[in-house]
Amino acid sequence: MKTDAHPTYYPEAKVRCACGNEFTVGSTKKEISVEICYNCHPFYTGKEKLIDTAGRVEKFKARKEKAAAMPNKAKKVRMKKQETKKEVA
Repeated sequence: MKTDAHPTYYPEAKVRCACGNEFTVGSTKKEISVEICYNCHPFYTGKEKLIDTAGRVEKFKARKEKAAAMPNKAKKVRMKKQETKKEVA
């Protein structure tokens, strides 16, 4: 079995957030710096911004009704080159 295969574990590693909050966790690094922690994350602080998704179905239905109201254009049918040669011959 290999010796020294695992990194050193630090049970009292310090974590520093950009907001100034510091706390300790167990890690393989002595010091960790993070941008967002539980103290400043919008989900945990209650300052979460919810995106209003209402109206998507109504917009779809309006587009569908508009398309149904417009006269349909005749679709062009493609013919393969081989079929056109047979008709000419």
